[in-house]
Amino acid sequence: MSEPMAADIEGLLRQAFRPVDPPESLSARLETTLQELTDLAAEELESWELSAMRDPRNWGRPAAALVVGGVAAGGLVLVRTRQARRRDSGSVRALERSLRQVANDIQDRLER
Repeated sequence: MSEPMAADIEGLLRQAFRPVDPPESLSARLETTLQELTDLAAEELESWELSAMRDPRNWGRPAAALVVGGVAAGGLVLVRTRQARRRDSGSVRALERSLRQVANDIQDRLER
């Protein structure tokens, strides 16, 4: 293979594998969906009565709400951290701010 052809292939590969950021609308929709899932899980846990804990057959819904809510809250933290990192240069501060914001949102939902 000749030198100019190899350079051309390298250039084409660099263009093909260039990172692409998702559109802002996708990020907003994902954040909205994760927030709704977190809210629904919090509402499910809030409406659950502690007296029902005696029967193991009743553990399915609260366990599912814990798992779904935990995963959604974790995803929400990641999405908000990524958005904050774009605005700020400190990724640790962005992560801390996102964790605090999601924790406050969950606490507000549970206090209602």
